[in-house]
Amino acid sequence: MKEFSLKAFEYLPKYEKTVLASGVRVVTEHHPQSRATSVGIFVDQGTRDEPEHMVGAAHFVEHMVFKGTKSRSAFEIAKSLESVGGDLNAYTSREYTCYHGTTLKENTDLSFEILADLILNATMKSVDFVKEREVILQEIDMSTDLLEEYIFDKYFEDVYHGHSLGRSILGTPQSLNGIKRKDLFDFYKHRYSGSKIIVAAAGHVNHDEIVKLAEKAFGRLKSKEKFPARRAPKIKPFREVYKKPSEQTHVLLGLPSTSYKDNLRFEAYILNAVFGGGMTSRLYQNIREELGLAYSVYSYLHSYSDTGLLMLYAASSSKNYPKVIEVFLKELEKIRKRGISRKELDFFKRQVTGSIILAADDIENRMNSLGVNEMIFKKYRPVDVVLADISQISKESVQEYIDQYLDPAHMGISIMGDVDRSLAEQYLSLC
Repeated sequence: MKEFSLKAFEYLPKYEKTVLASGVRVVTEHHPQSRATSVGIFVDQGTRDEPEHMVGAAHFVEHMVFKGTKSRSAFEIAKSLESVGGDLNAYTSREYTCYHGTTLKENTDLSFEILADLILNATMKSVDFVKEREVILQEIDMSTDLLEEYIFDKYFEDVYHGHSLGRSILGTPQSLNGIKRKDLFDFYKHRYSGSKIIVAAAGHVNHDEIVKLAEKAFGRLKSKEKFPARRAPKIKPFREVYKKPSEQTHVLLGLPSTSYKDNLRFEAYILNAVFGGGMTSRLYQNIREELGLAYSVYSYLHSYSDTGLLMLYAASSSKNYPKVIEVFLKELEKIRKRGISRKELDFFKRQVTGSIILAADDIENRMNSLGVNEMIFKKYRPVDVVLADISQISKESVQEYIDQYLDPAHMGISIMGDVDRSLAEQYLSLC
């Protein structure tokens, strides 16, 4: 494989970090040739951090802050960045929440101002609380109709059974209806505190200016309380069938994988690419191209601060899904017994390296990387360092990952669709 070189970049971005007295961390990456900036405010609280009686609260808060602040209506928030051609959005994960805006560089101050307003000044009026809860209940109904997404939620529920990582990010109708407006507002005010907040900005940004904006907005924030430490989950093998009206039968097979901090995490990237990362992957070539069993087939790598999953997915017909599972198991066994060839390793290292370099040209992607790396590692992980780590992957290190993680005894399998439950369960008992 041709080794990565810093010459691949015309310029190297400049990284800086400042920690405010309030505990808020500010990290920036200056890209002098960019005409845009992407600013994100990360709150290190996600679904796994919610109290048991408030499942779905982190996502509910994310919705509610957009309904109005002390100085802006919902429409004024919506039009704020769109009026200058920018984009304002947010997302909730199992481990954190992120609010982000992307604009031209001359609108960076406006972007930061709007994001800070959402973090600090949401009003969460009772009438909006009731309406937005209904919106999220509709979102839950929609998600259960999209079986390609719903099967992942059910998989998490089964594999992390009894642990907060197994919760649906959206919550459930029961949990949402049990959340009171005061409890949600208290969650927002206590969890959105100094040490839990990271400001990340990438693009044509000036670090000192971002720090001044952060100091003005967040300088007086305090960490109001200490939250319970996260408890590492245990992954539980299972076989489960979910009968749902559907034209297709969805199959999801998962195995334990690396956390963000695992020394073999880059080997996991390679194995994910080998299994189902693209059209040249083993599953795509075998299941779709050679056998014609499915249109949608891929693998997905979920990594968290203390655990991870490598997941193989395909949607097939009710008569063909057993063949899909058979291919999954055969490919898994082939890799367990033979590993991967040096030629295959070099091919997928080039593929992963290229995708990372291309993603580095996306300013919003860089902002996300800054925030997540600060949250997980508390340090900067520049693109060239990541690529250097990937270049060091060997057949031996990939085999170490295979030996450590690809154990069928720890495997979980879900089937979802309009299938005969007893036949499906009988088939799974043989896997």
